[in-house]
Amino acid sequence: MTSPLTFATLSQLDRDGFVAAVGAVFEHSPWVMARVWEKRPFADRAMLRAAMSEVLTGAARAEVLALILAHPELASKAALRGELTADSAREQAGAGLDACTPAELAEIRQLNDAYRDKFGWPFIVAVRGLTRQDIIAAMRRRLQRDADEEFAEARAQVLRIADLRLDPLLSAT
Repeated sequence: MTSPLTFATLSQLDRDGFVAAVGAVFEHSPWVMARVWEKRPFADRAMLRAAMSEVLTGAARAEVLALILAHPELASKAALRGELTADSAREQAGAGLDACTPAELAEIRQLNDAYRDKFGWPFIVAVRGLTRQDIIAAMRRRLQRDADEEFAEARAQVLRIADLRLDPLLSAT
């Protein structure tokens, strides 16, 4: 869709139209918004976000894990090769991850590897508003958590990312 959608319009779309309009907010996982569609109508952003949260909370752990695994690592080789989704590339560039110093890049990659080795999935954080230093600090801090805490945090970050990706798609009314 070229112009932002109102909540009334969004709520009236059939499943395919809804998923086509907003399904990409969850990285390579349109199934989430297909399930969110079942919870319409949405009077406002809060109702839509609550439905998104409800779908993620009610999803099987394996489904959420697949969603988490669909996210790219930060400042990865895939990023350098230009293989990220447009949303991921824009978000990482906005946090300056495309301009890391060699030392920052080495540290982020080492932390990515340690995180994946410990938890089995990529480190995920909604990078909007964060600096490279903020991201590195979060990676260090979150490596100290246990797997259940970090799974819940990764799910919460996926939801935050999707919520932020909705901004340009939705009208304020």
